[in-house]
Amino acid sequence: MAQRLIVIGGDAAGMAAASQARRRRGRDDLEIVAFERGHFTSYSACGIPYWISGVVEERDELIARAPETFRTDYDIDVRLRTEVTGIDLDRHEVLARDLDRGGEVRERFDTLMYAAGAVPVRPAWADGDVAGVFGMQTLDDGAALREWLDAEPKPSRAVVVGGGYIGVEMAESLIKRGLSVTLVEQAEQPMSTVDPDMATLAVDAMREVGIDVRTGVEVTGVDERDGRVSAVVTADGSLPADVVVLGLGVRPNAALAEAAGLPLGPTGGIRVDWRMRVVGVPDVWAAGDCVETLHLVSGLPVHVPLGTHANKQGRVAGINIGGGYATFPGVIGTAVTKVCDLEVGRTGLRERDAAASGFEFVSVITESTNRAGYYPGARPMTIKLIAERPTGRLLGAQIVGRAEAAKRIDALAVALWNGMTVDEMTALDLGYAPPYAPVWDPVLIAARKAVDALAR
Repeated sequence: MAQRLIVIGGDAAGMAAASQARRRRGRDDLEIVAFERGHFTSYSACGIPYWISGVVEERDELIARAPETFRTDYDIDVRLRTEVTGIDLDRHEVLARDLDRGGEVRERFDTLMYAAGAVPVRPAWADGDVAGVFGMQTLDDGAALREWLDAEPKPSRAVVVGGGYIGVEMAESLIKRGLSVTLVEQAEQPMSTVDPDMATLAVDAMREVGIDVRTGVEVTGVDERDGRVSAVVTADGSLPADVVVLGLGVRPNAALAEAAGLPLGPTGGIRVDWRMRVVGVPDVWAAGDCVETLHLVSGLPVHVPLGTHANKQGRVAGINIGGGYATFPGVIGTAVTKVCDLEVGRTGLRERDAAASGFEFVSVITESTNRAGYYPGARPMTIKLIAERPTGRLLGAQIVGRAEAAKRIDALAVALWNGMTVDEMTALDLGYAPPYAPVWDPVLIAARKAVDALAR
């Protein structure tokens, strides 16, 4: 009798695991059923803001593999619009509900792959029946917002609540669509993924394109007219709004796992081992935005919801489910984003992370250009390095620039991954030609300055 793999979640981690398991197990040896509550499989959630803005013209360009591809080419029984509502570990069963037609089914499993992703943080005031308030996590969320923006009467005023990656990217997308946009952040800075001195550069760029950035402002509710949002209510007054987008971050979608007795860590994510097996629970695996992982610099558990990690973790889980051997060692927190015409990148620890982890450190900021200063098109670039004292080991890096910042953050991520010191980094053999870099690359200039700071 064929073994049965049930997959909860049909996006990056879940379908990567299912595909890898299929490649290693024959169709007669392993039956695979994948449940997905939405309308799509294997899509780029990170691309949604660019579809909203019109930079990406067609929704289907964001879909890597359609359900029919998995059904036909991989013999995976993909069941869309079907939500798993319960897991019985003792009976090896899941309970699933058809969201369109109603009705429930019980399905047995020999192996369970939990890849339910993350859910947007949604304050209590956003849970009412007022139309025009959108979270932004899935392609279905993006489709709902597109429909709202295209419908009559077309909205002209947007408020984005929260200044993380999604909030900032959505603010830019809505500006590109011709809306007036206000971004409201409760903290004293948006872009908390970088230190305040670097986030200031991003805020300046947002204001330059017309985004009204308001910090230190708490949203307490929304007003409505005829069932549609009309304003966002803050402690400082009301902001007119025809559409509200939540950019308050996400949390692991682990409620179902917790109810089933799967172990959660301090981040709220599911605890897994290096092979992506749920700790202490035989035959159950998990991957993607619903799990926590190890930060390789701080040594602490973290929740870093990125498609890059989800795909890698899903692949590792699928290899192991299929009888192979693979591990996922952890993360160092590398991320890049586009903020108007700026590229913002970070890797490793911020200053507050380094302090919280108990490191003694120095931090330096340098200004340079992306190419030789005399070459046409040279643009400014700001790099911040954080290095351990007294060893000089790189602990973290941040870059803000108008060109090629993303390229340099990858070089810094490789140095960080391999435990290099800033002194060692000064001798890195980086590529040089006037159209691409100064003779002293910005990375090398920053490393030299960090060495000098450590010597004081």
